Amino acid sequence: MVRTGITELLSCARPELKSAKLGLLTHPASVTPDLTASVDALRAAEFEISALFGPQHGFFGDKQDNMIESQSFFDPRLGIPVYSLYGEVRQPTPQMLDGLDALVFDLQDVGVRVYTFVWTMTLAMEACRDAGVEFVVLDRPNPITGAAREGAVLEPGFESFVGLHPLPLRHGLTAGEIARLANEAFGIGCQLDVVPCVGWNRAQWYDQTELPFVIPSPNLPTLDSCVVYPGMVLLEGTNLSEGRGTTRPFEMFGAPFLDPHRLVAALRGFELPGVAFRQCSFEPTFQKHAQVLCGGAQLHVFDRNEFRPVETAVAILHAVRQLASEFAWRPPPYEYETEKMPIDILWGNDKLRLAIDAGVEPEEITREAQAGIAGFEELIVPYLLYR
Repeated sequence: MVRTGITELLSCARPELKSAKLGLLTHPASVTPDLTASVDALRAAEFEISALFGPQHGFFGDKQDNMIESQSFFDPRLGIPVYSLYGEVRQPTPQMLDGLDALVFDLQDVGVRVYTFVWTMTLAMEACRDAGVEFVVLDRPNPITGAAREGAVLEPGFESFVGLHPLPLRHGLTAGEIARLANEAFGIGCQLDVVPCVGWNRAQWYDQTELPFVIPSPNLPTLDSCVVYPGMVLLEGTNLSEGRGTTRPFEMFGAPFLDPHRLVAALRGFELPGVAFRQCSFEPTFQKHAQVLCGGAQLHVFDRNEFRPVETAVAILHAVRQLASEFAWRPPPYEYETEKMPIDILWGNDKLRLAIDAGVEPEEITREAQAGIAGFEELIVPYLLYR
């Protein structure tokens, strides 16, 4: 079994932290291998947890969608405050950090630039730097492996809360590696300590770690949804349903104006690796097209090592743009960005939107995006923890 950072910390990896006043950035997937919440495991091991912090989707992981905020509160069971970093603020304030010696980060990331947990992390690192508080990352595996990178690298001018630093869409890193990269290469410069996983290698999927899978957020309920998410999250920048409000979010997609049979015929023509498409119809219970019958497709990934989620999503956007005049790009606001187009901040620049509108073939779009990854792979070498 892979040993995560929390397991290593409980095994006295950093004994000096037992004498420190700690804050803990946590959510429901922050658990030990026996499913004990990290906060409870640390308190039982006599670590002093003085405050808790929750990311997007809330401390309880109950908020379904983007820009649905959580409030800070006092936890009567633990007798400590729980501060929301997805509400009035997205970065710890000096008052929240007052009295803490270290802020411990223990969130399960999913390996995609637009998933906001790593940006909550980097913003917290900046706040800790300014407050003179140590920042400690308890690392966890990248559930979709650290062996593949896809999509555009975020370009200057397209920064947002779904991308604050230049990572590819599927970045292939762990949170601990991103913290090391951001702290040095991107100039945050806080007092950083990363407690690595033990026994994880970059080729491992989460279900090969023997660790229990706990949903990191409401619409990534399974590892299957995480596998398709790096590409299918792009549909959030369109008027297509990305399957929120169904039992298979990001695996199913569609819209009231799509003919599922024509759509699947077009998608099969791309002969995309590792995936098959099945026509389907569904009614989302909430979010886009709620309670309206949508025609669409479901992705069935039969070889996840060959499957390329970003390439697949680009082909889907191309096909829908050619098939349906009703297709449209979603306007802002999106994740607190009120001016830039959502698809542009998701992709990392405006090239995908412009290319899809111009009818550029998916292979060309994907090839151009992949060209920027070589420089990124060279940049990250000093910061990798798992080889």
